[in-house]
Amino acid sequence: MKTVEVVAGIVVNEGEILCTQRGESKLSYISKKYEFPGGKIEPSESSEAALARELKEELLMDVEVKQHYMTVNHQYADFKIVLHAFICHVDSRELTLTEHLDATWLSAEYLDSLDWAAADIPVVEKLLACL
Repeated sequence: MKTVEVVAGIVVNEGEILCTQRGESKLSYISKKYEFPGGKIEPSESSEAALARELKEELLMDVEVKQHYMTVNHQYADFKIVLHAFICHVDSRELTLTEHLDATWLSAEYLDSLDWAAADIPVVEKLLACL
């Protein structure tokens, strides 16, 4: 089974976290689900560099990657994902969606109101537990 290694940003501004909605996909279990924005790590690229690059590509947003938050190993029906989540900071909420359907900023206590991709749920649960 294929394993995909990705990075995800817990992007924080003024006490709220950026949540992005995936586009439609042939894979129903990730189609239109919410996720922490990010993407795949390129060969010879650090996790932090990959995250900064992905957020620039997907949201036209410059972020400061602060620290590793957690790593999630999740098995979907047809692939495994290793998701490295990082706390990030932005000075501005200005963004442009180039791949996502929607983006919203939420306080941590409201994160569980969204329909999250399964690999992101452990990150949401940890954020909620830290309230």
